[in-house]
Amino acid sequence: MPAKFDLKTFNPEAFGKYVSIIPKVRKNELIKSRALQSNSQIKQAFRGQTGVVYATIPIFGRLDGEALNYDGETDITATSTTTYDRGVVVIGRAKSWVERDFSEDITEGAGFMSNVARQVSEYWEDVDQDILISVLNGIYAMTGTENEDFINNHTYDITTETNPNVSPETLNTAIQKASGDKKQQYSIAIMHSVIATNLENLKLLKFMTQTDTQGIQRDLTLATWNGRTVLIDDHMPILDDGDSNLSYTTYVLGIGAFDYENIGAEKPYEMARDPAKNGGQDYLYSRQRKVFAPYGISFLKKVMASNSPTNAELSNGDNWSLVNDSNGKYISHKAIPITRIISLG
Repeated sequence: MPAKFDLKTFNPEAFGKYVSIIPKVRKNELIKSRALQSNSQIKQAFRGQTGVVYATIPIFGRLDGEALNYDGETDITATSTTTYDRGVVVIGRAKSWVERDFSEDITEGAGFMSNVARQVSEYWEDVDQDILISVLNGIYAMTGTENEDFINNHTYDITTETNPNVSPETLNTAIQKASGDKKQQYSIAIMHSVIATNLENLKLLKFMTQTDTQGIQRDLTLATWNGRTVLIDDHMPILDDGDSNLSYTTYVLGIGAFDYENIGAEKPYEMARDPAKNGGQDYLYSRQRKVFAPYGISFLKKVMASNSPTNAELSNGDNWSLVNDSNGKYISHKAIPITRIISLG
């Protein structure tokens, strides 16, 4: 007999569309930012292959080598381009919820399972943001000379400076330290509200404006810092040093800092009913498989116990490395539009 939801036959496809339009509460600015973009290579690698959990995507290197003297005597020798290997992994997650018939009976039909359904989308956004934070933790725990060069250059820690708080020059210094003359690739700064408030108090945030139909200009809640869009999210990392000193991490990202693809599951949503357990209860099951791949960084799956990495495994630096050609040549860290600022306020 078909499963029922709100007294209607359950249609997983329709339910998926229903979930996608429910309003969300938690901000989850990181996963909603333009730092995530689609990647056709990743989509093609996993298309229609629900059993594939890992793929190696090539990144073509740029032309290099010294130009030869064209003098009618010197032979013109050829060199070939390098291809870097980038490992990407599908991250699978699943969850189920259960509600008892008796709960409905004693509350005159409060609609507990309907309440669950209204929150599914928000729940998965929370999960996705936690995954992204775990990935960032992982890439900032990498080891090896080239990887540590990335970490050192793409971290601007001012917690031990005379002024450990953000100031007018902080952002510009951080992105120049990370990428030099490619600093213009950064477009988004995602920060805790403590940092945003300090910037606002220093009058360093410039709020965007909009002109209404009557020609009146009004400030919007969206702001910029040195021309970079500011996103405020209190789920950005906070570290307590044990002496009541809190350090805040602000991530500065470029458009496309992460490749993202929703690979999908065989049955993303499913209803089931057990008429005997606890007098009768309904279950809602939800599953997802997604790729969150930082640009220029490869997942190595060195520490991965199953066919999907846990958040702890994503946070393990042994699982990550800058992409390379297996012959000791690594992508330039300057090309990776990910950096962080660590400050006390």
